[in-house]
Amino acid sequence: MPKSASIFCLLLLATSLSSLAQGSQGQGAGPAGAVASGRYPNLFAEAGHTRPDVEEKIQAAFQQLFHGDPATQAVYHEAGSNADGPLAYIHDVNNDDVRSEGISYGMMIAVQLNRKREFDALWNWAMTHMYQRDPSHPAYGYFAWSVRTDGMVNDPMPAPDGEEYLITALYFAAARWGNGQNPYDYRAQADRLLRNVLHREAITGQTIHGRMTALGLFDPKTKMVRFTPDVTNAAHTDASYHLPAFYEVWARVGPQADRAFWHEAAQVSRDYLATAAHPTTALTPDYGNFDGTPWAAPWRPDSADFRYDAWRSAMNWSVDGSWWARDHREVEMSNRLQAFFASQGMDAYQSLYKLDGAPLGGGSVTGLIATNAVASLIATDPRRLAFVQTLWERPVPSGPQRYYNGMLYLMALLHCSGDFRAWLPHPSP
Repeated sequence: MPKSASIFCLLLLATSLSSLAQGSQGQGAGPAGAVASGRYPNLFAEAGHTRPDVEEKIQAAFQQLFHGDPATQAVYHEAGSNADGPLAYIHDVNNDDVRSEGISYGMMIAVQLNRKREFDALWNWAMTHMYQRDPSHPAYGYFAWSVRTDGMVNDPMPAPDGEEYLITALYFAAARWGNGQNPYDYRAQADRLLRNVLHREAITGQTIHGRMTALGLFDPKTKMVRFTPDVTNAAHTDASYHLPAFYEVWARVGPQADRAFWHEAAQVSRDYLATAAHPTTALTPDYGNFDGTPWAAPWRPDSADFRYDAWRSAMNWSVDGSWWARDHREVEMSNRLQAFFASQGMDAYQSLYKLDGAPLGGGSVTGLIATNAVASLIATDPRRLAFVQTLWERPVPSGPQRYYNGMLYLMALLHCSGDFRAWLPHPSP
């Protein structure tokens, strides 16, 4: 819905006053970042919304996406129980499968909202139906990225962003709730997974798709997350899998022997994102080479463009900038990105583009509106609150496309409200 000129002027005034009060950081995090200061920015408050209204909006979105009408609203579905307790999954309605990405997003949302029952049910389902326990299987120690709702595996190989969110959600759960009995000994589970991600050796074996060889999820030479551990495509990456904010968490709470690696990996990812982002638009490709250039995968030539995966890149670098404040290039990238989308028309910008900004269609989509609003965590131009307001005005996704759009929407509400936090066992240095 178009915003009135008077509302927009108020947003500009609020941003200007906030910037004057808070200095060059401009988002309340302080020069050390939100984790060190404990001050996570509430962008909705900056845009003029009261705390009760913000809380009501978040709870309404959670209730609809997790406990709404299962036919048209919910993506969270309970699926009975086993010896370890209740089971539940996040349904990608459009593709009719369950993805490690979706399970991990659901767990992260649950720990941020203090919803332990939903968290444990999702984790139990993932460990029951997605985790590969066979040490001879190439995906040993990882989670199948795509599984049917009945638990049958579609593809046993992992998508590393799923593991990244799972690990971080488990560390946050350990800090927030404490550790229980296996499989709810959250910290031990996270440590085990993180060791596999970095140290698991090559395994060659038979899969439902033939014989494969798979490696660790991070390339030890470049210190970058891989697109896939399958050796055929392991020398590539995905910009939206780069999560420097999470690597800084792992460098503080992960296995002691690997903490220096994760500190370095965080900076490597900042450098990668700064290279991969177009110098004018700040758009990143879906898939990339380790040198920051786009990768047109043989089965998906359009992966060199800004498409669905790449929507998340700005969210990743902006959260890192807000939490840790280690690289001013992230601020500049968020400003460039928002300047580009504002130039396309705040109420009309498309969701798919060439990196130079040539539109490829796709329409106005909630998932991209959500991630563009998260870029306002560190953006400094007054236009930043217009992106926040656009998210505020967007309804909770429903219908066939509600999975990806809905998960990004709910996480963006948490980021923009200051309720998406790094739960650590002690103040971070």
